[in-house]
Amino acid sequence: MTQDKIVNAKDDAQIRIAAKILSEGGVVAFPTETVYGLGADVFNEKAVCKIFEIKKRPSFDPLIVHVSDPAEASLLWTDIPPLASQLIRYFWPGPLTLVLPKKAAVPDVVTSGLPTVAVRMPRNDAALKLIRYLGHPIAAPSANLFGYTSPTTAQAVFEDLGEGVEMILDDGPVPVGLESTVLKIEGTLCRLLRPGGVSLEEIEKWAPVVSTDSPPAGVYESPGLLRSHYAPWTAFTLFEGSSEELLKELKQLEETLKEKELPLPRIGLLSFFEKPKSSFFEAVEVLSAKKDLVEAASNLFQAIRKLDKMHLDLIVALKTPREGIGFAIMDRLEKASSGKKGFQDFLENWKR
Repeated sequence: MTQDKIVNAKDDAQIRIAAKILSEGGVVAFPTETVYGLGADVFNEKAVCKIFEIKKRPSFDPLIVHVSDPAEASLLWTDIPPLASQLIRYFWPGPLTLVLPKKAAVPDVVTSGLPTVAVRMPRNDAALKLIRYLGHPIAAPSANLFGYTSPTTAQAVFEDLGEGVEMILDDGPVPVGLESTVLKIEGTLCRLLRPGGVSLEEIEKWAPVVSTDSPPAGVYESPGLLRSHYAPWTAFTLFEGSSEELLKELKQLEETLKEKELPLPRIGLLSFFEKPKSSFFEAVEVLSAKKDLVEAASNLFQAIRKLDKMHLDLIVALKTPREGIGFAIMDRLEKASSGKKGFQDFLENWKR
């Protein structure tokens, strides 16, 4: 694939070409308000299988299906209960995915064999046109290699998937920057499967939400539930203390390494709002200098990708407040670090 396969998502003719590719069993990448998606016709089982092959995605991880109108959800779900209708009314189009029992027409490959299917309506004109021109809902996970940082630009899609995608519709950087919130509707309750672009505080204005228990081994009702996900290629750790505490630990680390006659690793810092003045960091990416969590979420994956390209030895992320969309940001940081919250795991392999 050459870079000329990246086309303008505001060009109606290009969207129609993308829809034709999908109708013929192809796969295209397209923008949403959350991240870029890798799409196929949901009812074409062979085309959906291509998504798994291109992303190197395991078959046990279900996909989210995108619709262009709330009425299209009836093609996918056996029933739309009142609670689901209420949430659809308030949050669609937007970054909220609902999980409900599926119709037999939805291929098992889409749902990883589960009896439920995850559905949302994206808030992006190009995405909605693409679905309408195809005439079917589109199954689409994020357009990146499985387990790694999600793409928020067309260029990021190209860098990750290259030859695997027939076309990439480019609508510039996405505004939300985090994947959708995923809720499973269970009677009169919503069970949170994945935090995302709609905060719990917003949802709880309209419906009660309960946290999900640990799923049975090997059962994943939503994308993004693996312990390790959203990770850069560079070693990544989450530091939950203050920047002052981080600098203190780095000073101790420097002394420890000096005793072992080892150099200090090249470290990049991912910071919520502050830019510490320290020679310990080769580079610092600030998510929001004005402490705006929405801005921080929008910048998160792009900032991680920028640090990831700098050939650093380690990226250290500082925590964000666990409120509003900050809860979803921390979910991504924790999964990107695979639970690593200090330097010990990194040091065990440093300069072996």
